[in-house]
Amino acid sequence: MTPWRLGVEVELLAPPGRSRADLAEALAQAAGGRVRRFFHPQSEPAKVPGQPVFRNLTPGFEALDAEDRPIAACVDDLTLQEDLDRLRAPRDGWLRVVSDDARLLRLVARHGDPDADLPEAIAPVAALFGTAPEAGPGGMWRVQDSEGASICIGAPLPGERERPCEVVTPPLEADRGPRLRSILETARALGFTAPVEGATHLHFDAAPLRSASAVAALIRWWQAWRMPMRRLLDTNPRCRRLGPLPDAVVALGNDPAFAALSWPEARQRLVDARPTKFLDLNLRNLALELPGKTTVELRILPVHLDATPILQAAALFEQVLRRAVEGAPLPGGPTRPPGAVPAMLEGLELPAQAAMQTG
Repeated sequence: MTPWRLGVEVELLAPPGRSRADLAEALAQAAGGRVRRFFHPQSEPAKVPGQPVFRNLTPGFEALDAEDRPIAACVDDLTLQEDLDRLRAPRDGWLRVVSDDARLLRLVARHGDPDADLPEAIAPVAALFGTAPEAGPGGMWRVQDSEGASICIGAPLPGERERPCEVVTPPLEADRGPRLRSILETARALGFTAPVEGATHLHFDAAPLRSASAVAALIRWWQAWRMPMRRLLDTNPRCRRLGPLPDAVVALGNDPAFAALSWPEARQRLVDARPTKFLDLNLRNLALELPGKTTVELRILPVHLDATPILQAAALFEQVLRRAVEGAPLPGGPTRPPGAVPAMLEGLELPAQAAMQTG
């Protein structure tokens, strides 16, 4: 059986005095490779009236092996807050770029210089508009167009924001176990730990799921088993940005007419139901089919610095996805009798090395 393509994201915290750049450097050195620095985009809800989302770019570091193949990217995650000393001074050379327009930030990420300090990092973007960065208070630099409209602002990265480190793997297949273990062993050796709000996310290739019947089966199963899965996988209660599927998405799973649609028709219905990213099960990437991001994401795992429980959870959910695609009955079906979790796991026929305990 061909392993399902899987991307893993583990949220970690560097010890004081270290940063996510140190982990990327250690991973690259172990493989005889190098580190590529880049601008990593993020967004979070904003409290500013009329500005629902705060968008920024922060330094990301991709570890590459000797043949320039990706090992993992080490990036910031704005949900990781509680472990940081916000009164610390910004670290030299660390910056962020903010804008109220995601399109402009994509322009900055493409044309800015992630290896440079301010203002040189954003000077190439200003040049596109025939201007130059203008200095502001607190070490800020502003880029405007020729008519004075704001493009972006570069500023020092707040203190200790270099410590959050979301490790993002490329798609993994048969070698997922050794590669994930190597990454986490390196992180442990450097003193990286689990953040208070941390989580692990599993991205499953959604290409096989481009089927209305498969998606409907997955939605029905998830609606019944979401809470038992949270208990089984020991979801971190302090993790942010989780929640149930929207009612409109659940309704699609229960609609026989939806399951009979062609995939283009079903995908549009799924888009119209407006699934969001920040749920226990993220179907948004599947609905939008963005290039390179067409995945189904399981977001309810806690942080593990040992690969075994991550691999076990991946094997469990992979079996659920396979049965949904094949049209095979899903263990437990859309109902959930009391004490049914052991029977559900047995029905998935997991390999012995992927067996999970049900306390």
